Amino acid sequence: MIITITLAISFLVAVNFLLLIFSCNKATKKTTLKQQATIIKVVKPQTETKQLATRQLAPTGS
Repeated sequence: MIITITLAISFLVAVNFLLLIFSCNKATKKTTLKQQATIIKVVKPQTETKQLATRQLAPTGS
């Protein structure tokens, strides 16, 4: 019984490793200047945060 469980778990681990090896996306790092993406940064206006008064805070239960 213990041997059966050990063999089953070993088989599942081996299948897991095989799936891990063969399912990886093989992405190449070769890019030319024309293929590089342009990154656009959006500047968000900063808003001031207002500190709540003590009576407006919710109880934490601790």
